[in-house]
Order: sequence, then C-alpha cells, then structure tokens
Amino acid sequence: MITVKIGGSIVNDLSITTILDIKNILSGEKLILVHGGGKEVTDIAVKLGKEQKFVVSPGGVKSRFTDKETAEIYTMVMSGKINKAIVKMFLQHGIRAVGISGVDGGLLRASRKKKLVILNDKGRKMTIEGGFTGKINTVDASLLDALAGNGFLPLVSPIALSEDFEFLNVDGDRAAAYVAAGTGANKVIFLTNVKGLILDGSLVTHMTLEEANSIIPKIGFGMEKKVFACTEALKMGVSEAIIGSGYVNNPLSSALAHNNCTVISKT
Repeated sequence: MITVKIGGSIVNDLSITTILDIKNILSGEKLILVHGGGKEVTDIAVKLGKEQKFVVSPGGVKSRFTDKETAEIYTMVMSGKINKAIVKMFLQHGIRAVGISGVDGGLLRASRKKKLVILNDKGRKMTIEGGFTGKINTVDASLLDALAGNGFLPLVSPIALSEDFEFLNVDGDRAAAYVAAGTGANKVIFLTNVKGLILDGSLVTHMTLEEANSIIPKIGFGMEKKVFACTEALKMGVSEAIIGSGYVNNPLSSALAHNNCTVISKT
C-alpha cells in the first residue's frame, strides 16, 4: 500500500502522464490519494467576499485561520469542486476513482483546536481562538481498505470530523501522513511543484528522521509542513517518506525510484 499526496499546484495542472503513471502503478500496487487545493479555496472564498487570514506558529508553520464560514467554504470547495474534478479526470482514463472526504465513514476524527499560539507581526507569541482547525486523532481505514481492496482508487479530501461532529480543516500533508499510517502503507509520497527539499541551493536527496526533525525550523513556508508530515508518518510506522516533483514525466514512478527527490527514512 502506498499513500500519495497531490499538492494543490499539481491538482490544478494534473497531466495525462501523471494520470497514466498512477494507472500503471495501480496495476501492481494499492494506492490511496490525498489531495490539496488550498489556493482554489482562497480564490473562491475571496470571490464570495470572505477574505482569508493566515497565521504562523512558533515553530514556523504557516496555516489558514479557519472560522466557521471559512470551514464551510473549505468543505464545499475541497470535497466538492476539486475532489470531483479529479475523479472525473481519472475516470476518463479508465481508473475507477472514488472521491471521499475524511468525514466519510468516520475516516478522519480530529480535536478542534480551542486555542492557537501564533506569532504576531513583531515575532512575539500570542494566543487566539482556535476556530475550526483540527488535529487528527484517529483514522478508521475500513472504508479505504474496502475501496482499495476492490480495485478502486480512493481520492481523499482533507476534511475531518470533530468530537462534536463539526467539519474541521486539517492540513492535507498531515492528513496524508495519518492516512498512510492508518492503512499500514509502507511509503508516503508528496508530489509538489519542486523536486524536493532545497537547502543552500542544492536538492537534499536523503535525510534521516533525526536530521529532518532538526532542520524543520530552518525551512521556509510551504516545504516545512511537508517535511514535518514526513517525520510524523515515520514516527507512526511508515517506512519511507518521499517529496518529489509532480511536474516530471511519470512522477510517481520517478519518486519510487528515488530519482531527483528527497527521501526521508528512519536511518
């Protein structure tokens, strides 16, 4: 079993070669896809007159502040427009894709963050209301196992359900890490718009879990969440986490072959 996270930038420009590569891998391996699409959520929210706010944690992780209205828009766009558009593309190429959210079947359950500690404009810590952002607690993989076990390709949007049955925005990269661990996947692959982690102008081809943990505070916005998700997946039992480009030919096969990507493993 392999879990693949397709970043929002790749979703907007999903190429035929990527789809056919996924189809080829599916012939011999079970796959589960988790997708992003945060930019489209932002664009549609703004069109609806709802300006979006982003905050930065003390650890340097940038995320969307999700109030109730934003949570509704996020759910609508992620689980509706984006998810079904990708499903349609896969079906057009003979892949039996099924689009679900983390809510379906109780797949992702999360705790609503009551308070958020963030950095203000001067870099000082402050506490704000948590809104409708969630931290994943449990994964019920039975629906994913049933779909993948019967030849379907599950496509998951990162929405979770709170203890009080509220829709929560959960980070797509971290959702992929939890899905990978929850399904017993041996690999989790993050396809994004760059080759992998770039430090001092060079691609980092391999890091250990310990090295990745130590380097996170030095990574810029965007990539730091992917590296953090990689470390979470490894700590939960996934053997290998890979960050690679979704814009190369056969991106999934390329990542599995460790070509021009960043591989993070326990040792």
